[in-house]
Amino acid sequence: MASLYLSRLTQQERDELIHRLYNIQNGKCFICGQPIDLDLQRDTLDIDHVVPTKMNGSDNPSNFALTHSSCNRSKQASDLNVARILANFSVLRESLAKENRSPNLEDVLKQKGGAQYPLHIRRESNLICYSFDELGDTTVYTQTIYKDEMSGFEYFFMLVPIEYAWHDDKINPRPIGPNVAKLIQEFYLKRPQLHVQLGYINLDSPQTKIKIFDGQHKAAAQVLLGTRGLPVRVFLNPNYDVLLTTNTNAGTTLKQVAFDKSVQRHLGSALYEDRIYQYRRELGLPEDSYSFSEVDLLKFFRGESRELKRYIIDDVRDSITHDPENRLREYIDLGGRGKEKPFSYSTIEKTFYSFFIYQEALETPLDYRLADGENPRELEKEQIRDLMNIIADEIYIEKFDPDLGTSQIESKVQKGEDVPLEHLAAYRMAKEEICYNWLRYIQQIIRNYFYITGTPINENKLFEYKFPDALWKNISNFIKNLHAMPVWRNTELSRTVFGGKQVYDYWQTIFETGTSPQGIRVLPEKLNLMEMIKENRK
Repeated sequence: MASLYLSRLTQQERDELIHRLYNIQNGKCFICGQPIDLDLQRDTLDIDHVVPTKMNGSDNPSNFALTHSSCNRSKQASDLNVARILANFSVLRESLAKENRSPNLEDVLKQKGGAQYPLHIRRESNLICYSFDELGDTTVYTQTIYKDEMSGFEYFFMLVPIEYAWHDDKINPRPIGPNVAKLIQEFYLKRPQLHVQLGYINLDSPQTKIKIFDGQHKAAAQVLLGTRGLPVRVFLNPNYDVLLTTNTNAGTTLKQVAFDKSVQRHLGSALYEDRIYQYRRELGLPEDSYSFSEVDLLKFFRGESRELKRYIIDDVRDSITHDPENRLREYIDLGGRGKEKPFSYSTIEKTFYSFFIYQEALETPLDYRLADGENPRELEKEQIRDLMNIIADEIYIEKFDPDLGTSQIESKVQKGEDVPLEHLAAYRMAKEEICYNWLRYIQQIIRNYFYITGTPINENKLFEYKFPDALWKNISNFIKNLHAMPVWRNTELSRTVFGGKQVYDYWQTIFETGTSPQGIRVLPEKLNLMEMIKENRK
């Protein structure tokens, strides 16, 4: 809202106010915290109310702040205090984007001086005793221990200084999403926190970390607002598997939490590792033993065999997705809602993982031919990753521009805007209905190679057979030749065949006939796979 006070100032009085605010703020923008240059940026500075007048903020210098105009225009909240907090969180997100990840609670805690110390703790009958000596607080605190009737877990309540709070990224691997902004604004308006965080400790050691595994968004919002202590319900030596399973079910079966699919797979992978640990423990096997099979695990955990089967496949998917050598992962939007990357995680699951991962449990031991590099599951993971790398090298690296992203690309082409043709080709080839078809052809090329060479195979396990160099050459040639096709750079087709999302059969018809179902000529001729695997195809 416009300021009546500011509108009445002369230019000299406004300049004096700018200098006064500049000195109060130590020469920094109130929102972003970056330096202000009064000479170079004189014409791009704003004076704004810290607390908006519509929220009873006063219209006088005590409620004014100096900001860069760009920061003030792009602020995420009308209250400058909240806008400053959100800008600070954006800086954290941008710094972690270089690691191809988003911040979690522990990142927020560490930014604010938290997650530093283990807790000194002792149990005395029905009491828990602890102290915060590292903070100079020599008081020995005691809390009553309660027992949860449903789970049988013991717990107590405490206000945890953020220096002693840690995040458990195995039980809750979700990053802090943009919706934390709404929580920050709610808490800033003094609306109460209605749900305490859940955490746990291990009493087997006199020093233990308090790991928070539930309520991380609310905890992060409070920490970003300057809270130095978090209310936590702390479980004592809980069954870790129960907590992990509970949180997984909350985001999958029960739909209580909006877990992205990639997060669900990560949780499933963690549960699979936990079942392996349980299996070894129950049978008295060495900690590093892998002499049993996936089928053995299903038989042992017979009561949850369906869930365990899903965890096995989740582990394969998660291993490929987060393989540090997977160059295509830089082009996959794991959250599913962004506009910067060409592939959605959902598309990756419906194509690469659906086509190429064997969906049943294996009877071979987990360590079968591991030393030879021919373990079926490991070979499957490695070869799917290698396929992704070829695709990344040929179609996406130095061709797809993340800054341009995927938003309204065809619309920009139709308006005559300058969209690099290599970016356009990469964007189009990642569309699910298109990708679905050309990856099917790669599957066919692999299958045909084994048939022609007389190799007996199980078609459902294609990537569990080691691909010879000649087959990799065929795959690479196909991808190069497919990418070179003029259709992906044809701007004239933007309003027709690329004008909207199509079904899988639409592009299958184009590849098989060269013509769309509506009779539009898209390719000079139908796709010939034998020609497409030739090197330097003309």
